[in-house]
Amino acid sequence: MISMIAMSGGVDSSVAAALTAERRGRDRCAGVAMRLYSVAEGEKRSGRTCCAPDDLYDARRAAAALGIRFYVYDGQERFREQVIEPFVRDYARGETPNPCVRCNDHVKFDWLLDRARRLGAGELVTGHYARVDFVDGRHRLLRALDQSKDQSYFLHGLSQEELAMVRFPLGELSKPRVRAIARERGLPNADKRESMEICFVGDEPLAGFLEKHGVEAARGEIVDLSGRVLGEHSGVHRFTVGQRRGISVSHRLPLYVAAIDAARRQVVVGPRGEAVRRSFSISQPSWVQEAPSRELSCEVRVRHRGQPLSCVVEGDRVRLDAPAVGVAPGQSAVFYRGEEVLGGGRIDA
Repeated sequence: MISMIAMSGGVDSSVAAALTAERRGRDRCAGVAMRLYSVAEGEKRSGRTCCAPDDLYDARRAAAALGIRFYVYDGQERFREQVIEPFVRDYARGETPNPCVRCNDHVKFDWLLDRARRLGAGELVTGHYARVDFVDGRHRLLRALDQSKDQSYFLHGLSQEELAMVRFPLGELSKPRVRAIARERGLPNADKRESMEICFVGDEPLAGFLEKHGVEAARGEIVDLSGRVLGEHSGVHRFTVGQRRGISVSHRLPLYVAAIDAARRQVVVGPRGEAVRRSFSISQPSWVQEAPSRELSCEVRVRHRGQPLSCVVEGDRVRLDAPAVGVAPGQSAVFYRGEEVLGGGRIDA
């Protein structure tokens, strides 16, 4: 059986390919890249996105340096339907979507695992920083050892069947060690910069991208929790729940976005004590093992770099032990017990 390796063109997936080729043998490896979108003429790119068109060239060069087979699949239509269009719709509704979670769930792993099975591959290897182990007949998804690079938050939608097939060779490595391995193996992208921005937005301001894709820049009111008008804004898509900067309203205390009412074109703000939430509901839940049958005490992250918050999960309801700011509808709530990922869901409005 061959090992199918997802190669984005970055140093992480290239090192994952190098380690797999050494473990399995070059002739038993196949690198696969996905063409996810095309860049319009004159559109700027910083080189700090992932999955950009130029990255296909870098992935091909890395595969050639390793001496492994390389293929490119066209996933542009699926990416547009499953990631870009929902992203635009969610912002128009006043929500804050997480495109990387959707891409992993509906494009990368879903699609690539299906292709891997059709090709008769025994595993799908990626450059994600996460770990998988097998205990008592069940696969566990774990945080990476390098906490600063951990990507388990984005992978909470993986099922037992999928975890049985995926491999994350970088889960126990630090980023400096990954770069050192790339240099030792002579990979051409060893010093390529980190991907930072949303891949299909790039250097363009987010509001401009959304407006180009049909989101109306409609003026509206900035109000407090009692409905008193404090100021005006130029579009709800320019705000996210928990935001503090850029509100442009004078107040004796720092103001946070507490809620967004897109139907009324209102951005609701208040001091931190008024912008916190003590509970919220989730939809589209997924659990790495089985769904809990009773109350579950665990920790939750409500954004990728957020601190773990102690909580209790009961059905689709999440109760926080302490109030928190920045629980944004559209983002993912991901549940942990220590280093183990239990599952997650989409935060509802």
